[in-house]
Amino acid sequence: MTDTPTDLPDLPPLPSIGPVGRRPPAGGPKQPWQQATVVSVVPQTERMTAFGLFLPKGRVHVPGQHIVVRLTAPDGYSAQRSYSIASAPTDGRHVELLVERLDDGEVSGYLHAEVRVGDRLAVRGPFGGWFVWNGRSPALLVGGGSGVAPLVSMLRYHRAAALTVPLHLLVSVRSPADLPYAAEYGAQTTIVYTRIAPDGADRPAGRLDAATLRPLLIPDATVYVCGSGGFAEATSQLLVDLGVPAAGIRVERYGPTS
Repeated sequence: MTDTPTDLPDLPPLPSIGPVGRRPPAGGPKQPWQQATVVSVVPQTERMTAFGLFLPKGRVHVPGQHIVVRLTAPDGYSAQRSYSIASAPTDGRHVELLVERLDDGEVSGYLHAEVRVGDRLAVRGPFGGWFVWNGRSPALLVGGGSGVAPLVSMLRYHRAAALTVPLHLLVSVRSPADLPYAAEYGAQTTIVYTRIAPDGADRPAGRLDAATLRPLLIPDATVYVCGSGGFAEATSQLLVDLGVPAAGIRVERYGPTS
């Protein structure tokens, strides 16, 4: 890995809150497909695995962006899915994707069952100009389950670049066994367990609520919310009820198929 860049490119923000459509631009993608080599496969939970990729023709990503992975069968059938980059920006050629194995998921099921170090995958990207953070303004990050992936990229970038701008991450998971990147969290992170809380947890198991969010609010911060549709909607409503302007909330919803 190379050093983490401290100055990332600006990407144009969109004017209003809304979900991200994980599709290439209507006018056609500007980036070609390339063959990435799998350099690491690290299980994070029973259903989530981090895949490290080497892209021969890389481009430095901005935390929050995603990459498209395409699988092609011998008969020509292909399927593609988008996965958020979980790694901090480096040289543009090394990225890490967090993939959750979903029931009946074509791409995620194959990646979990078949892909090993040394395999090659067709990828394209990075993409995304809405749900991104370049490290220049305060940020509150709120992730549910595998939705933590782009937020971990932001957290890792904040640490690797030794940034001083305020940043805090809240992760909501069902139980300790469902927490990816468990060894990386510290004072900058709050963990909410919705079903089973470990001994010594700061709060009992239960859904994210206003009482938990309120003390984490950062003045003038942009709030990034990522997770399932239900999680994203409930969290966004909590934030608005707490007085966070809708224009200061950016949301990315994960769909049911992957």
